[in-house]
Amino acid sequence: MQRTLLRPVPRRLGPVRAAGFYEAGEGGTLVGGDLYDVCETPFGVRAIIGDVRGKGLDAVQTVAAVLGSFRVSAHEWQSLSSLAGRLELSIARNSPAGDGGDPELFVTALVLEFPPGGGEVRIVDRGHPAPLVVGPQGARRLVTAPGLPLGLGGLAPGGDDTTVHLLDPSEVLVLHTDGVSEARDAEGVFYPVLQRLGERFGGERAPDPEAVVSFVRTDAERWSAASDEDDRAVLALSLLEIAPARQDAADTTAEFREPDRRP
Repeated sequence: MQRTLLRPVPRRLGPVRAAGFYEAGEGGTLVGGDLYDVCETPFGVRAIIGDVRGKGLDAVQTVAAVLGSFRVSAHEWQSLSSLAGRLELSIARNSPAGDGGDPELFVTALVLEFPPGGGEVRIVDRGHPAPLVVGPQGARRLVTAPGLPLGLGGLAPGGDDTTVHLLDPSEVLVLHTDGVSEARDAEGVFYPVLQRLGERFGGERAPDPEAVVSFVRTDAERWSAASDEDDRAVLALSLLEIAPARQDAADTTAEFREPDRRP
């Protein structure tokens, strides 16, 4: 059921290369609450990754509400914080809590935007694991301004601060749900996703997003001592290099090209 809600991640949207995966807990037998999507809008390429508290039909109903709202509102609201507000509203309107569902239902999420012109990413953090960046300088964690999860925003209005980060075409932005970072080995140690990304891709120029996603998927699975109950989702996103605009009268548009991976 979950896979019918999550669309395949396009390899490219405008100036952004993308890859992603979703894996349900217990070998796919659980109905989980991880979600993601990427779309090209008049305001740039926008993305979301989130994790609904809980499982089962309540979680699926909430996933459907958040994704449905994102797919419409991402094209209509210029402000990223306003977009997050619309997602908040979608949960308030569609929450199953009033029908005997989970009264503490909420969604941790990152809402992102790659504005036209390239070179940066804008992020609204609603209580989700921090985004990571890996590239020639190693791996690092981006500092965001975490607000309350979606569904709890009414407890502290105004928690949709947007942080802006420079992003070079040689780097890959990695987003994940806590099913990745909370996978445990036989000794109960959490999967060190930042460290493992740095060891595998640190110093590498322009890693392929698909290679990053594939590595995290298989590496976290090997790390886990047993079948995990939590589902996992990962998105990897990077910017294409912007080639200089052609100066002839017939065409003055900029072109996007694959980054140079040579060291």
